[in-house]
Amino acid sequence: MLNRRHLLASAAATAGAAAVGSAALNTAAWASDASVATKLNQVFDDIYQERLKHSPETLTSLGLDKGEYAAAKAKLSDYSLAEQKASSERTARHHAAVAAIPRDHLSGMDRINYDSVLWSLTQSKAGAEKFKFGSWGSQPYILSQLNGAYQSLPDFLATQHTVATQADADAFLSRIEGFATVLDQQTDRFNVDAAQGIVAPDFALDKAITQLQALRAIKGSDSSMTKALAEKATKAGVAGDWAAEAAKRIDGPVARALDAQIAALKAARPKAVHDAGIWRLKDGDAYYAHCARGGTTTDLTPEEIHKIGLDLVAEITAEADVKLKEIGYTKGTVGERMRALSEDPKYVYANTDEAKEQLLGDLNVQIRAIEAKLPDWFGVLPKTPVTVRRVPKETEAGAPGGYYQRPTLDGSRPGAYYINLRDTAEWPSWSLPTLTYHEAIPGHHMQISIQMEAQGLPMLRKTGGYSAYSEGWALYSELVAAEMGMYAEDKPGYIGYLQSSMFRAIRLVVDTGMHAKRWTREQAIQYFVATNGDQESAATTEIERYCVWPGQALSYMIGKIQWIRLRELARAKAGANFDIKKFHDTGLTCAAVPLAVLEQVYKDAGLI
Repeated sequence: MLNRRHLLASAAATAGAAAVGSAALNTAAWASDASVATKLNQVFDDIYQERLKHSPETLTSLGLDKGEYAAAKAKLSDYSLAEQKASSERTARHHAAVAAIPRDHLSGMDRINYDSVLWSLTQSKAGAEKFKFGSWGSQPYILSQLNGAYQSLPDFLATQHTVATQADADAFLSRIEGFATVLDQQTDRFNVDAAQGIVAPDFALDKAITQLQALRAIKGSDSSMTKALAEKATKAGVAGDWAAEAAKRIDGPVARALDAQIAALKAARPKAVHDAGIWRLKDGDAYYAHCARGGTTTDLTPEEIHKIGLDLVAEITAEADVKLKEIGYTKGTVGERMRALSEDPKYVYANTDEAKEQLLGDLNVQIRAIEAKLPDWFGVLPKTPVTVRRVPKETEAGAPGGYYQRPTLDGSRPGAYYINLRDTAEWPSWSLPTLTYHEAIPGHHMQISIQMEAQGLPMLRKTGGYSAYSEGWALYSELVAAEMGMYAEDKPGYIGYLQSSMFRAIRLVVDTGMHAKRWTREQAIQYFVATNGDQESAATTEIERYCVWPGQALSYMIGKIQWIRLRELARAKAGANFDIKKFHDTGLTCAAVPLAVLEQVYKDAGLI
């Protein structure tokens, strides 16, 4: 499905995208200077510890908010402008500390670790120095339909904050109060940006206001945070009227903070324009080039990425045309036929709570089915289980269709595969297996769990990530599932796989289209629906996501191209002795790395 031109384009771009490249040594044959390696790992640990100090949510996410870190359980991160400046200064200091390590004294995984961390710090430092708005080179807008604590913190508290003691319950209450503080801090930063004309497009602000108002309308007694605290405290046998205490805080300081944030967005609304792309911002073209590099970990230009996307859409469309005809769908464009297939009543779940529970159950069945086949394709398997959850109702309107939440380091909280069930018509049954393989097994859950369970890897690397590696792996995993025979008796399911691949190819076209070629939101939605046959509501959510998170959507297909390219190289070198399990284990056990560094991993292993 991916032609040689795309593979070569990826190779050329990744060659200069990291500290390693075509002239890099194969370092597997000699050992690092022990003192230099020790110093490097100490620097990594210092950076990791300092990051934990400033991110209580990370401590909770990793299951580390106990013992020496117990006090962090009652806190949330500082989202003020002053802290953003301090964070930028820390990044510059961390960059200098790593860059001071003599790279030519390192070998093997020490050099892989060095290159990976330095790449990330260099990217972050460059963004923070040049772009003093939004998340300073990470995302352009503090608040949108996708960005903001109002989107993430309620679910974080409900699903990740554990309660075993009264102190844990008190900490939960403290975090609800802290939620109000974070909302105010983000409102302040939003106002600073808005004064400079940095606001999300009008459609994104409108949806953010709608979601904020929906959250504000929920009484404290009905909040997901209140219910979660009461349920957890009861289960743990912690006496007290925790629901009343939580409701009091939500109806008080949290409600006031939400009112202020809603008012700020409404006040800025007249400044919002309908242009979808960030080209309209000051240094917008440079900002997008930065975002594209961050998303892909390559030096591919937006124009090159756009062309790759168009070529892939044509290739996938041709295969989908054949496969649709095989099941009797012969009339209309491929997009029209996929739309007709998605609307066939026999593939559509009823849009009821009961049917949605059935859908969740079916996803679990799919996970168990593919797990049984993993040993033939992978030598290293995850120990941590994965659960299936529904995206919270209060944020489902603007949330992605599906996403993954990593487990704790000790596995006490499993990984979670979230699916957005705002409208079951968006998920015909033939589209679900591929989503499962992407988000759970052998995709995100498998890759991230193996990384977090790895022995001998610096914590900074065990808990870090690169979208091109991880999303590229998850998209590559969809191909592996097909090769494992998961669609052997499921022709509509294979069309779901093709639609998913086309979906990621379309992202290359529309993301670059809006941010570099000045496409409108409507033009992007029309292209998406016409090409892939998706529901317009689902396409709209996706397009609006790319508008406020430029560059990230490029990571999936560009990453997949690299995984396939490396596999082809390994197969060509090994010939009849090619071992797919060794190929997969080598790429997974190195943990997430930039794409050029991933190539060096395979060179060091002697596989390419």
